Amino acid sequence: MDRRTDRPRERLQALGVESLSDAELLALLLRTGTRRTDALGIARELLNRHGGLHALARMGSGELARAPGIGPAKSATICASLELGRRIATRRLEAGAPFRDPADVHRHFHPSLRHAVHERFVVVLLDGRHRVLHEEVVSQGTLTASLVHPREVFRTALRESAAALVLVHNHPSGDPSPSREDRTVTTRLAEAGEILGVRVLDHVIVAERGFYSFREQGALETAS
Repeated sequence: MDRRTDRPRERLQALGVESLSDAELLALLLRTGTRRTDALGIARELLNRHGGLHALARMGSGELARAPGIGPAKSATICASLELGRRIATRRLEAGAPFRDPADVHRHFHPSLRHAVHERFVVVLLDGRHRVLHEEVVSQGTLTASLVHPREVFRTALRESAAALVLVHNHPSGDPSPSREDRTVTTRLAEAGEILGVRVLDHVIVAERGFYSFREQGALETAS
């Protein structure tokens, strides 16, 4: 056996990047090991200890840095690589792109929100032809009427002269089904939008196991 193909870099050159395991790809990012073990050993230990790549994607840079053999520099490299992967996987709602359906919203936000530990509430601002103007994180934490206040949601919309908006938030549990509080907040914001002349076109809940659209489910009557 050619021992050169036992090492991730040589295996990549000889067989292509698709042939590498998760641990081997991670080892290439780490580059060096410690006195106790090489980069591949550290990568395997990291994945086994935390349960694979999806678990790593949920970890913050500080938590990663505390893992054996990692440290701040390697943690930053891993986090940056995971974020690049998320951005590549995202079908982005760029400025000027039309809002067509909640599936577009899900494709845009799913890579960035699926591993978020806390709920994030995002507003996508649209012009009169329902093209994207801007997106903004309004709050982070458990969704409540006090946390997501109409004043915070519509302040940016009025400043940007938005004609409509789409509400987006995630469920870290993985289940996109709306809670009672989700429904209360949605109704309250839709009613405020009617008064202010900024229509709430939809509220999309993004989760690991899919998405829920208030408009598709007929649960956003005030914005019809």
